Amino acid sequence: MTDQRKRERPDNYFSDWKEREALAEAMIPQVGALAREQNVKCYIYGRSLVNQSVLDIMKSHRYVRQVEHNELSEFETAPVLEAMGTMQLGPSHIDVGRLAVEFYDKAQGEGMTLEEYIAQQLGFLVQSTQRPVDKPVDVVLYGFGRIGRLMARILINKTDGGDSLRLRAVVVRRGGAENDLVKRASLLRRDSVHGAFQGTIRVDEDRQSFVANGNEIKVIYADRPEDVDYTAHGINDCIVIDNTGVWRDDEALSRHLEGKGVSKVILTAPGKGQLKNIVAGINDGEISSTDRLISAASCTTNAIAPPLKALDDEFGIVSGHVETVHAYTNDQNLIDNYHKADRRGRSAPLNMVITETGAAKAVAKVLPQMQGKLTGNAIRVPTPNVSMAILNLTLKKETTVEELNEFMRNIALHSTMRKQINFSASPEVVSSDFVGSRAACVFDAQATIVNGAHVVCYLWYDNEYGYSCQVYRILEKMAGISYLTYPKGDSGTL
Repeated sequence: MTDQRKRERPDNYFSDWKEREALAEAMIPQVGALAREQNVKCYIYGRSLVNQSVLDIMKSHRYVRQVEHNELSEFETAPVLEAMGTMQLGPSHIDVGRLAVEFYDKAQGEGMTLEEYIAQQLGFLVQSTQRPVDKPVDVVLYGFGRIGRLMARILINKTDGGDSLRLRAVVVRRGGAENDLVKRASLLRRDSVHGAFQGTIRVDEDRQSFVANGNEIKVIYADRPEDVDYTAHGINDCIVIDNTGVWRDDEALSRHLEGKGVSKVILTAPGKGQLKNIVAGINDGEISSTDRLISAASCTTNAIAPPLKALDDEFGIVSGHVETVHAYTNDQNLIDNYHKADRRGRSAPLNMVITETGAAKAVAKVLPQMQGKLTGNAIRVPTPNVSMAILNLTLKKETTVEELNEFMRNIALHSTMRKQINFSASPEVVSSDFVGSRAACVFDAQATIVNGAHVVCYLWYDNEYGYSCQVYRILEKMAGISYLTYPKGDSGTL
């Protein structure tokens, strides 16, 4: 990036802030109108501007300095949004930040006006009638635990005009309480880790549903997947997301397909046997139109597969060990009690617990070139969310800390895996800073260790929300949803 956009230090920081704050505030209705009326979603370097607060929008601008080693100002993006608002753009996803940077760093120096540049770059979207999918796709969540509720939040937030994915129902076992429906809705409304639901939720006891931001979501009680008749609730050809992890191979998972109205199934756990294990951004190209059963693998496999692929492509991996420092899960006990697995019976909030992980072996189902090269183990620690994977690798060629970090920075910011890998250069970040991260992992550059061909890389990941975002990306792929994008070739919408 050139230095053309570098602004002089303001004489008065507070006045400058208030001006930029006003511009960000004015962006909210502009972004909302584009999303609501034209199905055009705006981003700044991959960060969505839809349904964001003034401060969130300003923070997204500030984030760009990590990408381009230069500031991006609201003074630069505001005119871009204004120009876009005058164009009849078709359904699409547009990175307003990249448009602004490209204009002010390149096209402006060539004598083009902003309006001319935007008309040139977005011309392929004007009057476009290409829809992301032919008709809305119904989605059902089977299981409403940690991942199920986060998937619900994502799906509700991404409903927009309702012309792509629609969350229609959740399936649970009856809890036994008379106010079971109210309790389910309350768990969606309030979350000790991820905070309050962004919107409104009401319960409709008569219709056995709750309504979240206008989305009516049926609550269906069932003990077996094959017993559910979704068509009785007006749900047809739906994609079921199984969050229970009970049925994990082709034969068991296919029980969902016996239910009326089911088209496809996604498992949010590692698949066994011949079930395809898919990590979004890595091997989702293996999903075919005929696939009806897919596993989204595990949160740890999603965290390590992207950086392993990147490092293997660039440096070659000879062998390695993956150590996962993982937040405790609902499978563990709050206090010491019997557990069929070794050590997991000991109190999760009070102990570090050594346990096994299949992620190192499972990654070979996603990256066959890793077969036999990795070992793995896990330590459960007394934190409720956000985990870390430590990659201890021997490479085929030597490198340096600086070279490896710069390579991973470019992968995180400019490659096809930028939705999977984020990059942090801060020496002060800790696990709670990554709650709500949408990436499969965040590469911690300050922790990198290199000794010739031996490297140690540290990866943070929100094992709940980041993983759920990966599942959503697979869901879009399974549903056949595809938006026109700027820059062209950007994949996914989250």
